[in-house]
Amino acid sequence: MPSALDLKFEAVLNAVTGPSGPVQIGKDARGLPIVENFPQTLPGLFDAFCALNADTIGVIAGDERLTFADLNVRANEAAKALASGFSISKGDRVAIAMRNCPSWIVSYMAVLKAGAIAVLVNGWWQPDELAHGIALTDPKLILADALRAKRIVATGAKADVVTLDIDRPIADALAPILARRGADIALPAVAPEDDATILFTSGSTGLSKGAVSTHQAVANATYAYSIGLICLKGILESEGRPPVNPPRTLVCVPLFHVTGEVPVMLNSFVIGRGMVLMPKWDPGEALRLIERETITYFVGVPTMSLELMQHPDRGKYDLSSLTDIAAGGAARPIAHVKRLQESFAAANPALGYGLTETNATGCSNFWSNYADRPASTGRAQPPLVELAILGTGDTHLPTGERGEIGIRTAANIRAYWNDAEATEGLFTADGYVRTGDIGYLDEDGYLFIVDRKKDIIIRGGENISCQEVEAAIYSHPAVSEAAVFGIADDRLGEVPAAIIYCEEQGGLDESSLAAFLEERLAHYKIPARFWFLDEPLPKLGTGKIDKVTLRDRYGDRVSA
Repeated sequence: MPSALDLKFEAVLNAVTGPSGPVQIGKDARGLPIVENFPQTLPGLFDAFCALNADTIGVIAGDERLTFADLNVRANEAAKALASGFSISKGDRVAIAMRNCPSWIVSYMAVLKAGAIAVLVNGWWQPDELAHGIALTDPKLILADALRAKRIVATGAKADVVTLDIDRPIADALAPILARRGADIALPAVAPEDDATILFTSGSTGLSKGAVSTHQAVANATYAYSIGLICLKGILESEGRPPVNPPRTLVCVPLFHVTGEVPVMLNSFVIGRGMVLMPKWDPGEALRLIERETITYFVGVPTMSLELMQHPDRGKYDLSSLTDIAAGGAARPIAHVKRLQESFAAANPALGYGLTETNATGCSNFWSNYADRPASTGRAQPPLVELAILGTGDTHLPTGERGEIGIRTAANIRAYWNDAEATEGLFTADGYVRTGDIGYLDEDGYLFIVDRKKDIIIRGGENISCQEVEAAIYSHPAVSEAAVFGIADDRLGEVPAAIIYCEEQGGLDESSLAAFLEERLAHYKIPARFWFLDEPLPKLGTGKIDKVTLRDRYGDRVSA
């Protein structure tokens, strides 16, 4: 039966989305629920909520502090410069390749206000990976920091690359864009059905695909998270214990990831939550910032919260402002939930489940519900998300039966960029995204994930295609056969491992192969373990390498 917290949440949700509530639910052209009284485009979202939260500090980066009004003013100036000085027009792709910084956020806003499609480049990619992403999306312009600009130039990309000095104050950092501003021209009108973003996703087919979303999809993905937080705040207020500190989040996940983009960044505009930016993850620095900036909300891959718990300096800081510690991108070990409660007595644990293809929407499990069902990713985010367990022929399976998890929402991506075949395989006939994860729903609608269909590894929240890593290994002339799969890791959940067979023995070892791969793959994709066999790898009857046998045999060795 529903928990007491579920009943409270539903009561507040009914009030929030009821006839006189602040959130009015309507339908899109396909009949899927949307928030009809909130802006359906991202420029509209920025204008509305930057006005509503004008005086609130929106971004904190070192000593620089920018209100939401500041961010919108800077973005409008940059958007006009993109349109007049760079001839960016509606539908053009503009890539953003930077680490977390104020310039990333303002560039994102400006690109969308100019009517272009924001291509969010993975900041960890090396030249080969960058070359693929740029060739796939063919951006007219690339806005990059110095490190990424150097890598992009090394690919021979023909796009115009503008390098921003992101360590400078925002006015100075944007100077290369603003310097080319021409005569004022009107920015284009953007419609909800227009394409807004392309994010990259690694699946079982190897090279990254470009997941393209409309403005309406990204906006309503954001509102799915905003509604959840509005309801949780309403529960606290109804119990006479409203939040003490203004909302602030530590932005330690990359903004080019869907978690960083949607539930962290965009959601912060809607709820007026300050964003404290970290250039790179450092648990000690995170603890310091939580105290200094009175952080209330923390979200990261489970590895990050584990490192906060284990850090030797944790007791030196006042972390009492922290009310929520959420995780996403990978499964959090059940044992960590109790440890979180013991380590951060004032903070509630939470877990989210979503995909790039769903713009991070899916399920959420929070507070006492998470403590009671720590193995579950929670219930579908109401009222914008539907779940189904898919069986043979995409039939919907009943409660308790295992099948592929499907997610239907107006927040789902429109397609994979220039990949009709992959797009067709992503969606069921009735509009559910096939997640590639296997799971079941209990009698209260809680989702439990038990396996994956896709040949991918999730290393600390980063999706790694086994085929992509295998392809990089096979590019070494000494390699005859290779198999890549995930092995368990206490800190990261799982890491890639590789089994190698070379017909010419003695010509390759772990260090030389790892060095070879460092020039071709982002660091997180390089296998943590290599095994070199002196005989061909085992095969199935189809002639394919028997990965199940290899994973069982060598994964057990690691566990032992």
